[in-house]
Order: sequence, then structure tokens, then C-alpha cells
Amino acid sequence: MKLSTRGKYGLYAMIFLAQHEGEGPQSLKAFSALGTPEAYLEQLLGTLRRADLVKSVRGAQGGYQLSRDPSQITARNIIEAMEGPLNFSDCVSEPEHACNRSVNCPAKGVWEYLTGQVNGLLDGITLEDMVENNLSSDRR
Repeated sequence: MKLSTRGKYGLYAMIFLAQHEGEGPQSLKAFSALGTPEAYLEQLLGTLRRADLVKSVRGAQGGYQLSRDPSQITARNIIEAMEGPLNFSDCVSEPEHACNRSVNCPAKGVWEYLTGQVNGLLDGITLEDMVENNLSSDRR
């Protein structure tokens, strides 16, 4: 499993907005430190807006800001907005489209377990944790 550029830059953009929480909307130019072309960044922010993670403000002082407190946005919210649901196998997410062995598959339980563990881990990491670098390896 590997995040696409879309997922990575979406996460970077959300961290940027959380770092500037309370400073008002951030213009596309303000995101230049991310090194992402403005047109691509605008697409990513549009996706995040449709997922209700950011809101856009129009006008001379407009830009983008978080739609809710960083403590209420999880890594899973962001990644799923950018990449779609995280599942290790189709038999977990779309049983009707899984292989013909999925009913008796000895590995299906592994895929379900891994999917649940990864999604649970991502649910436990908030945007606030990311900004405060509160991500030690002993988190449980």
C-alpha cells in the first residue's frame, strides 16, 4: 500500500492549514512552501472542501481554512477524502466484486484484520497530533 502524490499533498495541505489555524484564510500563494503547483493544489483543496474538511472564503482576503478544529479531523478523514476508503482487499470493501474464493478464503480474515487495524490507527491520529508532532511509536 502506497499513498499517491494526491494523498501526500492533501495531508501536507491540511497540516499547513492547521499550523495557520486562527490566522484567517490562507491564499493559494501562501501554500508555496509545499512546492505544489497552484492549479494542482486548487484541485486538491477542492476535493478537501467537498469532503467538508476545508472551506473556501472568497474575496481579496479569501483563501482556504479548516472547516473544523484540528482535533476533530483525523488522518483517516484526510486520506480517505484524497484516496478513497482504505481496504487491503476487494473482499473486505466490495464482497460482491471479490474473487470467487472469497467465501472460503483463508486469507480473508487477515485482510479484514489489517484493514480494521490500519483504519483504527488512522482514526486515532488527529490533525492536532500531527501539528504538535505528538506521534510517538508507542501510541496505542
